[in-house]
Amino acid sequence: VNVGCVPKKVMWNTAVHAEFIHDHADYGFETAGVKFSWRTIKEKRDAYVRRLNDIYENNVKKAQIDIIRGYGKFTADPEPTIEVDGKKYTAPHILIATGGRPAVPSDREIPGASLGMTSDGFFDLEELPRRSVIVGAGYIAVEIAGILSTLGSKSSLLIRQDKVV
Repeated sequence: VNVGCVPKKVMWNTAVHAEFIHDHADYGFETAGVKFSWRTIKEKRDAYVRRLNDIYENNVKKAQIDIIRGYGKFTADPEPTIEVDGKKYTAPHILIATGGRPAVPSDREIPGASLGMTSDGFFDLEELPRRSVIVGAGYIAVEIAGILSTLGSKSSLLIRQDKVV
């Protein structure tokens, strides 16, 4: 919800609108002077994600589910028990929502790695980059390259290949 599917869909839809505007003249529409504001869509997208977080949290509270944030581990207790930050919790059902974080190589492993950002960083961008290089060929990389390119960033997609074509 925070740095994945939901905000990516907002950005994808933004790019779809840009593509429609690009094609308007072919359908007889005059759209001279249309400008895009990265800051506006970022603010609106982030507000939308915050609203969704509030809705989800309120629904969990209405269902009388406890949210316990912290680092946890299962214990050796006979009943299902988890310990979070030194406090034990026992329940018939325990859900651990781990989330995820991308692995970032060190500059020693890949020189210049610290100059890049992960796909999560895409949502932190304060302005549309004039140029962008996306490394990878997974669907997230391809979608981000398409979004940036459609919105006006001169984008390149780097794909590893074992042989020359």
